[in-house]
Amino acid sequence: MSTLDRSSRRVRPQRRGRRNGIGRLALVIVGLALAFLLGIAFARTLDERPDSGGAETIVRTLTPVPQGAPTRTVTVTVTTTP
Repeated sequence: MSTLDRSSRRVRPQRRGRRNGIGRLALVIVGLALAFLLGIAFARTLDERPDSGGAETIVRTLTPVPQGAPTRTVTVTVTTTP
């Protein structure tokens, strides 16, 4: 095999054309624009949410539960020694 045969068999990597670079640039620009618009929409949503109504006071009256007589009485005596 001659040198010419070997070099003709090599597969040369394809060069990126200008078209691929422009397409990629356009895709990046569109992505950045979408991210910017999403950020604006999120900020507007936070600004437009309703304010809290402030403090709310609830007054309830509790009725006492009737208590019965104790069933058993215990007396405890404590003595101390001086």
